[in-house]
Amino acid sequence: MSEKLNIEVPTMAEMIARGEEPEILFWVGCAGSYDERAQKTTRDICKILHHVGIKYAVLGTEESCTGDPAKRAGNEFLFQMQAMTNIEVLNGYNIKKIVTGCPHCFNTIKNEYPGLGGNYDVIHHTQLIQDLINDGKLKAEGGESFKGKKITYHDPCYLGRANGIYEAPRKALEILDAQLVEMKRCKSNGLCCGAGGAQMFKEPEKGNKDINIERIEEALETNPNIIAAGCPFCMTMLSDGVKMKEQNQNVQVLDIAEITVRANGL
Repeated sequence: MSEKLNIEVPTMAEMIARGEEPEILFWVGCAGSYDERAQKTTRDICKILHHVGIKYAVLGTEESCTGDPAKRAGNEFLFQMQAMTNIEVLNGYNIKKIVTGCPHCFNTIKNEYPGLGGNYDVIHHTQLIQDLINDGKLKAEGGESFKGKKITYHDPCYLGRANGIYEAPRKALEILDAQLVEMKRCKSNGLCCGAGGAQMFKEPEKGNKDINIERIEEALETNPNIIAAGCPFCMTMLSDGVKMKEQNQNVQVLDIAEITVRANGL
């Protein structure tokens, strides 16, 4: 799983078979499982959990889509079928706390599942990182130096405006020896990357400009070395925008977890 560490990631079934229970369940999500770019973030979240000694597990093949895409597309019946299947699995394992790598999974499990009988303490991986920094377990030492780098952070819609989480991802960047520069539209006034409006999955409607290009232009106005993300879908839209602007040699798009891992030398 890692070039530096041979990390074994147990499934819930394996852990229960050993008579153990995890402190936290890592909900990987569809993107984190199948998208090659998002898999890197998945690995880095595992590295962080391993490094700080948190006992965790994944569902493995027992995990299926949260139902978020179906619900947002208006198929409430399919959403409830998918959600109920997941809730049955989670409740069967007596899961209490979940960390997600995706704001869409985070929002759905946190806000939609309770109405269907799924009540869990759900946190996004940037909140986990913030807590670990506050506890002194992650210090941005011994790894890559970000000194002199300019970093701008893009707020994912389902993390920011939908759930009011703005401080956690910025905390991970503030402890770096780097300059955090905000875009004109940020936090509660942030602009969607486009994926939340399904522009990642279909051809855009006619207009003056693709929304991810509008957003990447705002990011590039800050003259960054790194654009930080906290969502696999934002990652794709921002990366595509950087390529279309032919800035991929000058600007990196990295998840908060990837930046944390590099800074801590994990």
